[in-house]
Amino acid sequence: MQAISTKDAPAAIGPYSQAICSGDLVFLSGQVPLDPATGELVSATIEVETERVLDNLSAVLAAAGCAFENVVKTTIYLTDLGDFQAVNATYAKRFDAKAPPARATVQVSALPKGARVEIDAIARRP
Repeated sequence: MQAISTKDAPAAIGPYSQAICSGDLVFLSGQVPLDPATGELVSATIEVETERVLDNLSAVLAAAGCAFENVVKTTIYLTDLGDFQAVNATYAKRFDAKAPPARATVQVSALPKGARVEIDAIARRP
């Protein structure tokens, strides 16, 4: 196994890695909308927060030698399923419409740092 870390995404806020590579699979920890430069929560519209989460995931994917096209599964955690449509529209811009990854979306009572959205992913190295 190999731990993946990049300064282009927020540092882990607990005892975990940004991602772990095991064979050709990359398991990305959930990202919330933290600005990697400041460590502060990006709190605006749910679309802006989702963009920040996806930017953070993109940075970790790049550090592992991957991109969104290599993602095979994601899980989206929302504190309000009422945000589903807006998050879905923002998310769809980053993934191939012909073969998007498998996905689950769940509502949770709370997320770290008061975030409204968190996304984790599994990718396969090219």
